[in-house]
Amino acid sequence: MSSNTNNLSRRKMLITSIFTSLSFLSISRTAHAKQFLSTSQAKAILLGKKKTTKMNITLTSAEAKQIKKLSKVRVRHKKINAYKTSSGEWLIFDQVIGKHENIDVAFALTNRGKIKGIEILAYRETYGHEVRNKKWRQQFHGKGPEKRLKLDREIKNISGATLSCSHITDAVNRTTQMWKLVLSKK
Repeated sequence: MSSNTNNLSRRKMLITSIFTSLSFLSISRTAHAKQFLSTSQAKAILLGKKKTTKMNITLTSAEAKQIKKLSKVRVRHKKINAYKTSSGEWLIFDQVIGKHENIDVAFALTNRGKIKGIEILAYRETYGHEVRNKKWRQQFHGKGPEKRLKLDREIKNISGATLSCSHITDAVNRTTQMWKLVLSKK
């Protein structure tokens, strides 16, 4: 076998190996994406059998700017996926960014704008899923718009899930301020 044929054979093996590794990494990355709850399951967990009404809420630019000012978090979507009970409780479906991918989250608020519960519906990151831990999510119960929550102060961080923890905390701040400025008047 000539040295040119031998070099071509090695290159072909190397290229095949690289593509095989890349496809494995791609498969293993998406294999961690997981849907945990549907919206109806999250509703049942957070509000029980209470009847809800879909609320068509689109924030104005002024409202979004004021929410950002108070929460220190930008409003990504002006159209809010919100439901209200007859007793004034709210259920908000939102998305936050983990490290690279969106996390689907449901927030239940009391009629006073306090966090009643949080559920993670879908988590698409390869790590950091510990934010689904019930004990971690319970830190938010009873928190409202009167104080902006900060990670590592009022809310404990989870090593390896810092960005997910931070962005969920930000979303709680944004959601409670949205309740104070907009939802409480509906």
